[in-house]
Parts: sequence; C-alpha cells; structure tokens
Amino acid sequence: MASTLDHLAQLLNATLDAQHHRKAENALKEEAKKPKYSLSLLSIVSTAAQPPKTRLAAALAFKNFIRHNYVDEEGNYKLPLDEVQTIKQELVGLMISSPPTIQTQLGEAISLIADSDFWERWDTLTKDLVSRLSNTDYKVTNGVLEVAHSIFVRWRPLFQSNELNREVLHVVETFGEPFIQMLNIADQQIQANKDNAAELKGWLETMSLLTRIFYDLSCQDLPPVIETHLQPITVLLHKYLSYTNPVFGEEEDEATPLETLKSDICDALQLYTNKYDDDFGQYVQEFTNNVWNVLSSVGPERRYDSLTSKALQFLTAVASVRRHAEIFNNQQILGTIVEKVILPNVALRESDIEMFEDEPIEFIRRDLEGSDTDSRRRAATDFLRKLLESFEDLVTQVVFGYINHYLAAGKSDWKAKDTAVYLFLAIAAKGAVTAAQGVKTVNTHVNVVEFFEQHIAADLLSESSEPISKVDAIKYLYTFRSQLNKAQWATAIQPLIQNLASTNYVVYTYAAIAVERVLFLTDEQGQHMFPRDAIQPYAKDLLEHLFALIEKDTSAAKLQENEFLMRCIMRVLIVMKEGANECGIESVLNHLVSITNVIKENPSNPRFYYYHFEAIGALVRYCSSSPKVDLLARLWVPFATILNEDVSEFVPFVFQIFGLLLELNPSSQVPGDFKMLIEAVLAPGPWETRGNVPPLSRFIASIIPRAAAEIKAENKLEALLAIFQRLLAGKKTDQNAFDILEAIVGTFPADVLDPYFGTIITLVFGKLQASPTDSYKTRVARFYHLVSARAGEAKMGADFFIKHAEGIQSGVFTPFYLTVILPTTGQFARPVDRKLGVISYTKTLTDSEAFATRYAKGWGFTCNNLLDLLKNPPRVAAGFGDEIVNEADVDDIGFGVGFTPLNTCKRGPRDDFAEIVEVDKWVGLFLKDANARHGGKIAAFVEQRLTPEAKAALAPYLV
Repeated sequence: MASTLDHLAQLLNATLDAQHHRKAENALKEEAKKPKYSLSLLSIVSTAAQPPKTRLAAALAFKNFIRHNYVDEEGNYKLPLDEVQTIKQELVGLMISSPPTIQTQLGEAISLIADSDFWERWDTLTKDLVSRLSNTDYKVTNGVLEVAHSIFVRWRPLFQSNELNREVLHVVETFGEPFIQMLNIADQQIQANKDNAAELKGWLETMSLLTRIFYDLSCQDLPPVIETHLQPITVLLHKYLSYTNPVFGEEEDEATPLETLKSDICDALQLYTNKYDDDFGQYVQEFTNNVWNVLSSVGPERRYDSLTSKALQFLTAVASVRRHAEIFNNQQILGTIVEKVILPNVALRESDIEMFEDEPIEFIRRDLEGSDTDSRRRAATDFLRKLLESFEDLVTQVVFGYINHYLAAGKSDWKAKDTAVYLFLAIAAKGAVTAAQGVKTVNTHVNVVEFFEQHIAADLLSESSEPISKVDAIKYLYTFRSQLNKAQWATAIQPLIQNLASTNYVVYTYAAIAVERVLFLTDEQGQHMFPRDAIQPYAKDLLEHLFALIEKDTSAAKLQENEFLMRCIMRVLIVMKEGANECGIESVLNHLVSITNVIKENPSNPRFYYYHFEAIGALVRYCSSSPKVDLLARLWVPFATILNEDVSEFVPFVFQIFGLLLELNPSSQVPGDFKMLIEAVLAPGPWETRGNVPPLSRFIASIIPRAAAEIKAENKLEALLAIFQRLLAGKKTDQNAFDILEAIVGTFPADVLDPYFGTIITLVFGKLQASPTDSYKTRVARFYHLVSARAGEAKMGADFFIKHAEGIQSGVFTPFYLTVILPTTGQFARPVDRKLGVISYTKTLTDSEAFATRYAKGWGFTCNNLLDLLKNPPRVAAGFGDEIVNEADVDDIGFGVGFTPLNTCKRGPRDDFAEIVEVDKWVGLFLKDANARHGGKIAAFVEQRLTPEAKAALAPYLV
C-alpha cells in the first residue's frame, strides 16, 4: 500500500511541474481507474509527513475525481457503495483538521457530493456537523461551519421548489437552534479574547461564517427560528458593524477578519432589505445610519475595498425600495452622498495606477468586464445609478456641478479629468450596458456626442495625452458606441485604430477591444456598421499589427495572456469573410499555426484559445476553397499533434474544425490523412470526456458519407452503431446519437442496414416509453422521415420501417405513427425538417404498399398532414448565410466547462435532399409521375379516402 501511495504522491508532484504535467496527468488518469483511488488520495491528504504542496495536489485531484466519477447523469453511484460510505465517514473530519488551502478543496468536494446526496442519501450529515461544534476551539468550529456553508450556499441561486424547501426545513430543524446558540458563544468569546490577537481573529472568523450561514438559511424563506430571534440578531449585527479593536491597526493591503465580518453583515442586510421588508423594514433606517458611519470611517487602503463595496451595495438595496429611498430625496443629502461617498470611491487611487502600470491585464479585466463587482468604483456607480432611477433631475443636477468642477481642474490635472469623465459615464448611461451594443438608453438631460467633442476627442487624437486619459477616451467611445451614427463613426474609427500603435499595454488593448466591438456593431436592420468593404483597406495591416502585439513575448503563458487582442483578430476575419484571401491569408495562417504550436504546450487562458480557434474556424468557413492556401493540409500537422499529445483542452475545437473542413471539402472522398482518424474516433477512450462528445459526433457524421466504402469493406458499421447506442442511452447525448444515426441512414442503402435495423428501432422505441423530451420526439420523427423519404434507390421508405417495427411487436406502428410522427411533424419549426416531412409524406402516399392496402385511414391522415405542411411551403437556405456570427459568452458561468461550440464552425441544418429546392413544385411533379406509374391508383385513392375539402386542396398538385 505504501509504495502505491508513494507512486501516487510522485505523480501528483509531477503535475505541478510545467515540463512534465501532461504526462503525469495522463498517468493519473490510469491510476484513477484502479479500485479505491479516491481513498488513496484522501490518505495522502491526511498524511502530515507529506509536503503541503503534495497534500494540496491530492485534495485537488480528489475534488476533480469526485466531480466526474461520483455519480452518473441519473444520479446513480459510479463508485462501489463501500467506497462511498468511507468517503462520507472520513471527509468531514479530514476537512476540519486540514490547513485552510486544503480545507477549501475538500469543502468543494463535500459540496459536490452534497449536490447529489444531500440530504436524503446523507441525512446524518447535519447532525454530524452539529455534534462537532466546539464552544472553546474556534479551529474545529470554523472547520464545521466551512463545511456547513459550502453545502448551504448552494441554495442561494436556486428557484424555490418543494424538494428544496424540504431540504432547507431538514437543515433548519437540526441546525437552527445550535446556530443561534453559536452566535452567542462566538460573541462571548470575542469579548473574552479582545486582547488576544490569535484567538480574537479566530472567533471573528467564526462570527463571519455564522453571518454567511445566516444568509444561507434565509436565502429562500425566513425560517421560524430566525424570525423568532431576529431582534437579538439585529443587535449583534449592529454591534459588529460598529466594532473596533486596536489589534487590527497595522494592516494596509489585506482585509482583516473584522473587515470581512462587516462585509458579510452588509451582504446579509442587503438580502433582508430586498427580500423581507415586512419583517425587516423597521430596522432599515438605523442600519442605513450605521453603514453610513462605516463608510465615513474607512480609508482608501485596499483592505477596506470589499467592505466599502458591500456597504454601497446595501445602500443601493435601500435606494431600490421606494419608501426607504425617500431618505435620499434631498439636494443637500445627495450633495453629501456625492462628496463623502461617491467621489472618494470613484477617484483613481495610487493602487489603481500601480495596477495600471504593473498588472495591466488585471486592470483591464476589473475595469471593463465586471470582474470588479467588489470594486469601489463599480459599487459607487451602481449606487449612483440607483439614485438616478428615482430622482433623475435632482441627481443629474447635483452630479453635473461636480463634473464641471473636475473638468475645470482637469485642464492641469489629468486625475481630476478622469474623475469627471467617470462621473459622466456613471450618470449618462441608463439601464444595463449590453455586450453587443454598449449603452442603449441615455439620460435625457445629457448630450453624449457633444460631451465627447468638447472634452474627450482631444485625448483620443493627442500624442501627448496621459495613457489613462487615452483609455478614458477609448472607453467613452466603447461605452456609447451605439449612440454614434455611421457618419460619426466614420470619423472616429481611424483615430481609434491609430491607438493600437500605442506603446502602452492598456491603451492598445482598449483600442483593440473598442475596434472589435465596433466591427460587431449592427444597425436596426441587422447590417454591420462597418461591413467588409469599409475595413478592407486597412484589414491586412490591422491583422499584422495585432499578431505582432500578441507575439511580442513568445512564452506560452505570456503569448495567451491577452484574449482581447485575439478576439479582435477573430472579429476582423469574421467581418472580412472571403476577403481574408486579400489580407495575406498565408501570413495570417502562419501566425495562427505558430500560436497554436506554442500554447498547446500549456493552455492556460480558455478565453484566448477559444477566440483563437474561432479565428481559425472563420478562415476555414470562408476561405476553404481558396486557391491561395490548402487549409486542410496546413492545419493537419498542428492539429494531428494536438490529438497525438492529447491536449484535452483543444481536442473538442480540433474536431469541430476538422468536421467543417470535411463538410466544405468538394471531394466525395476522405482526404488521405483523415483515414487514420476513423480508427481513433471509434475507440472508446475519446468518448469518455463529456466535452468531446458533440464534436466527435459531428466529425463522424461528416466522415461517414465520404468513407462509406471503407466503413462497409472494413466492417466498421457495427462499431459506429455501438457509439450510437451508447450516446442514445445518455440524457445529454441522445441528440448526438441521432446526428450519427442520420448520417448512417442517409449514406447506406437498405440491404446494408437490414441486419441492424430492428435493433436500432428497438433502442429508439425503448427510450420513447420513458417520458421522452420534445427534442427527443423531434429527432425520432426526423429519423423516421429520413428512412421514409429514402424510398427509391436506397430501397428504404415507410415499408422498410414498418417491416422492422412490426417485426419487434405486431401492431406497434399504428400508435407510433398516430401519437408520435403525425403530431410531432406538425410542430416542426425548422424549414429543413418540414421539407423532409413533405418528401416523406409524399413518397408514403405514392410508394408505400402498407399505406396503400393496410392503412387506408392512415393514407388519408398522411395526405391531410402533407397539405398542412404545404400551406406554407418550406424554403431551405443553401449553405452558410450572411448571418452575424455571435461568439460564445465567455462571461457565462459554464464557459470552458465541458463543450464550448465554435460558432464559426456551426453546422447548418442537415438537408438530405438539397437538390429539391421548390418543394411544392416537386410534390406536384412527383404525384403526377407516380399516378402515371401506378396506372391512376393515386387519383383513385384521393377519390376514395379524402374529404371534399382535402380533394380540393390536393387537386392543384395532381392536375
């Protein structure tokens, strides 16, 4: 056992080494397949003799193992029951006794287990936690409360449900009274240890955790135990909002446990003000005064940043409730608020300027993207805008007095000018700032364009402006981009682009951000403000310059640091479309391939490499037929290397681009190199990673029609159908299963599929029995229509489907057709699906023996449903349209987890009958031809089986 643990510990250490981490991670994947792997990791975590970094790596590996291997999609355990039980018995105690960094990882693991097991499959946990609380040892108590909070915090974003209410009730019944008691104990211990720094900090952390749990327990509804004790709880909250202690006098940068506690109290006050005004409203005025005093007493040091932000968020909540907001409705009070709270918190501080100079990328993310949710500037702005919503005239008037003052001072002091511009941005923008359009609604009391011309434009143009003044000018254009018309933008775009030549990192990055968003900007008709012909003259130089900025430092970490530059490259290529051929496509491709080869060694910025692959996708989408460059050949080498080295972050992107390359390749054959991939994608390994499933399915669906001969000759059809079966069984992968099935059915004729078709239908029907989703029924109906429409050369058709369905169970086809196919087809939304339904129904009416003889009523139903579809004959757009490509939202909480689709590689709807363009004309020709072929039999069926209205509706197609 010891040697196994030693070997595991060596592998964990190797994952921390940049040179060997990938090899070590692959070796760990193999170890993870062995029995009791999770318990071995916990054993390393608990071994004090191991170095701290090894124990932390083991805790991290344990958490990730639990995330992927604890339960399946249905919530069933993937681990043996005895292992599950041992984990639950050991984990809480281990976390409580571990150092803080390890505690964090194990806490997250407990939260993951709680997601599936708490509370019904782990109903002893709450009692176990309560039993471990200590009245004298804050370390133990804090460990217990950390676990409790990591479980309860999951409730905060959830919508109410009976199941959730039962869970909260279970916790409150067990945890409620001990929680109230613990508040009093923590309070007593803080008093008793006011001169003992270590104990005091520990017990303040306890109070902080209890305050977070107070929020957790109240986030869904007000529990009776808290409602009963609300008054004494508010006394405690007041006490610790005002609490001071000279022990904490020395700190400057890091928040002390006291600031953290006050921040947590402000969080809870915000919740109660927003959610429980009936119960809590009586306390709001007093807490508002208390929080105001806190804001007035804190300094500009960074240790107070989070507290200031949370305090401002509470005041914003107060301003959101109309009856409480009235306390601010006074010119003098608003003046005091702006002077004492807003101005100190929006003015640039030395720490901001240091970040601007020393950590420019962090400055940009905090300032622009909203990752500064806890920043003073953001919170002060939100408070000001909330006041503006209620008292627009008064707030605008008060703030403009300060804007004019700072503009005057700004003539000789750029920091004052920065404050003026920031204040203007804060009050000019109304509503949310959208990612696509910037500010859509503007304060009617201000003139955005005039302010730009008078006070901002000079900084955009001037060579001698301070870098931060340049950034303010660019950010102004970025924020109000949809307020400028086409003519105004035509004047502004060139100076904006010129700022890309700045030597300052923040300035050129902001310029790239603004250029990218302007290129994305569309008018109300959906037309680009700057279409291809408008940027063609400078696109080549722009791209070269952006690549030069990215490649200034060729280390993997630095090269992929600045995702904003790569996003701009992506946008230029998307807007240029086929015009990229004229922008030095060979050079662009060289840069992209070179960047791929560097960052694959250590992918560290998911946003950067996402935009990077979107840029490659744009080249493939628009330039794959270019005579200037063979994209397939050029991309094969770097992409094959990624697959060989199993760079897991990049594999889903590679298969999406490979799939698109195949689909756009005019040859009906598989390009030589790709043949070796068929064997690789049929192996089970790649399918085990959830994020690989959609792109692998897409790739297989693309390769099947081109490799039909090899698949048939080498007996690979069974392996493909095994993948279909595996994917069909999953809740989240059944759509991918149908992608593969449609490719198979659309490629191979009846005689090849005949031995397998009964099994296929059995699997498809089996899932129909268990409350299928609408999307599943849609895919089943589409699959049926594809089989039905492939009458003729492929020798399938409705009769082929019926034969195999009835072979499973006699009489099963009628209810399937009446309850699934007809109603689902009537609800088809996509033109391509409705077109397939029209072709299928038409061929059923003309060529199905079963419908001609056994299903006479069904023939009539089919005809009526065909006529319904023809009331609005479906038209399918050919190939890629001129639609705007929206990239994924990288601020979305799920970004980078699992599968991220490349929108430049988005597959158009599958059209198996692209040669049929005007489907209504085709129906007429086909019916007439079939009627002649069958000696007038179709016309006879029309007479015998249709109502007079249906006959009249069908008549034009038969004449």
